[in-house]
Order: sequence, then C-alpha cells, then structure tokens
Amino acid sequence: MNVADLEARPVLGPAGNKAQRSVSACKPLSKPLRKVEKSLEEAAAVVEEKNPLPSSTFVGSLSPTIHSIRVPSVLRRHEQLLNSNFSLNASCSSDASSDSYQSQASTGRIYRTYTMVSRRRQLASNPRIVVPDGVSESLPDSLQPKKRCTWVTPNTDPCYATFHDEEWGVPVHDDKKLFQLLVFSGALAELTWPTILSKRHMFREVFADFDPIAIAKFNEKKIIASGSMASSLLSELKLRAIIENAHQISKVIDEFGSFDKYIWSFVNHKPIVSRFRYPRQVPVKTPKADVISKDLVRRGFRSVGPSVIYSFMQVAGITNDHLISCFRFQECITAAEGKEEDAIKDKADKKKIDEVIESEVGRAIDELNFASE
Repeated sequence: MNVADLEARPVLGPAGNKAQRSVSACKPLSKPLRKVEKSLEEAAAVVEEKNPLPSSTFVGSLSPTIHSIRVPSVLRRHEQLLNSNFSLNASCSSDASSDSYQSQASTGRIYRTYTMVSRRRQLASNPRIVVPDGVSESLPDSLQPKKRCTWVTPNTDPCYATFHDEEWGVPVHDDKKLFQLLVFSGALAELTWPTILSKRHMFREVFADFDPIAIAKFNEKKIIASGSMASSLLSELKLRAIIENAHQISKVIDEFGSFDKYIWSFVNHKPIVSRFRYPRQVPVKTPKADVISKDLVRRGFRSVGPSVIYSFMQVAGITNDHLISCFRFQECITAAEGKEEDAIKDKADKKKIDEVIESEVGRAIDELNFASE
C-alpha cells in the first residue's frame, strides 16, 4: 500500500476533521529528510570532483550510507503514520462513546451502566475466594452464627439471650435451684423474664438464696410490709404464696427425701423431648403439667396452675422445648444423658459402698462371736 494513498484516504467517523488535521500535520516532517538526502548527493559530487574515481566505486562506497539513512527515514515515516492512525481511532472511539453515553442518558438507560460499573467496583474491592476441590466452603463452627429459638431475636435483652443459651432447658436436680425456678415461673404472671433476670440478685437476697427451710421460718408480716425490698418485687399475693410453698416443699423433702425426686418422678426421671419445629407448636400447658399442678394443689401449694407448672417444666429441663433448629436442643439432650450416666454411676458406687459396709459389719460380728467363744 502506498504512503500517498494513506494520506489521501478520507476518515469516516464523527471526528474525521480532527483526524485529518493530525495527519496533515505529519506531512512537513518529510521535507527535512529530503533536504538531508539532497545535501548528501551534493557532497558526493564535490568529493568526486576532488578525487576522480570511477563513478561506480564512489557510488558503491556511498550507497551503504545513503541506504542506511534512507531506511530509517522510511521507517520513521511509517511509524508516524501509524501513530496518527492510532490517535485517529482513539478520537473516534472517544467521540463514539460520548455519543452513546448521551444517547443512553436521553433514553433513560444510563442507570444500568452505572449499576454495572458499581457491581464491577464491588467485585474488585471484594474479590471472591477460590476454594480448591475437595475443600468445604463452609465457615468453621466457631465463626458460624448460632441458630436459636425464634423467640430469641437480635433485639432480645442480652441477659435473656444468655439465659436461653446457658440455663433454659437444662435439667436441674438441686432443690434450691428448683425452688428458685418455681418462684420465677409464678412471678411471670406479673413480670417478664428479662425483668426477673435483671432482679435475680434481689430475689436471692430477699429469699435467703431460695433455701425453702430458711424461707419457711420467715415472718410473713415483715416480708409483706410496705417499703420492704420484697414488696417492690412482687405483689402481696405472690409473696404469701412463696412463703407457703416453702413450707410445703419442706414437707415434700421429709416425705421423698428431696424435692428433686418428687418432681422428676412424674416423668420417670427422664426429660420429655418435644422436638418442635415451629414456635406455634409449643403449648401453654400439657396434660402432664395439669397432673403435676393438681398434685401440688392437693399438697397445699399456691399459684401453681398448669401454665405456671409448664413454664417451670420448660426452664427446669423437665421438658426440652427448644426448637430442633436451635443449637441448644441437642446440647440439652446431651446434658440430660450425661446426668443420667452420672446418676447410674452414683447408684453403682453407692451399691458397692453398701456391700463393703455389710461385709465389714458381718466380719466384725463374726470376730466378736469367735472372741466370745
């Protein structure tokens, strides 16, 4: 392709005039090169006059020089033309992009362009992590958020969330702790769980750390008196019920050995596992709670209706009402199984101790009989 043809070719595009000016600006660059070639020819003629040599020899000696000068000049010229073509294409593309941008803005399609740019920026700022084959993409268990029962939300009071994660539904076998939870379940008629938990230290101070024997000895008038700490916690009806229930628990301990044995005997000393999927499935009371409530009322307990007793069963772990999606569901089952194993071991150890004592007593009796003979 001839260089002259390139210079004369019309440029198509919205910025054709600009490109033509840039090409025409390159034309004067060829004139100095021609002058250099002409001056070289004149110098060759002068040398030839001074040193008469065969023309072929002189031409042969100068031809490499001329060739070495002409070749770079041609290459430079081609390079300049290529640069002018690149600038032309760039200007055309920039003008075309500006025109397309204006057309998108006029048609209302510019939003998609911005969203695509923003998405690309987000991807650039947050690169995806490539996980090799055979490696799970899931986070470690310590980093994964724990699933709780749906009634524990991000807006739930932290003390209640902690209570759910550590205490609610765990099987309890301590008499003082069972009496405490029975008091709290009865107080739910007047207070909420977060309020009760925030005032737990006050309850423990007023009710002697929930020792039923110590509470049974309280002076009821001092507890109920206006201005007392107890009166700021619960109503007079509830305070009287707590003191009366302490008397009845003392009687149950005398009869069954502990309140734990009495209350857990209603479920055969094994927690009830409900396996609820949805919170709407969790009842307010159950037939089992109704049976326990009636027996407690028969024994003289107060404020122990079926709904109160079922709340007590839930919090004391007598029934496991954690939703199956909650991380505490399986943990409470494991805790119950562990306590059952501990109870079995304790019984086995106690049996061994009794056998050892009986054998020692029998041996001592035999020795006494032998000595008397």
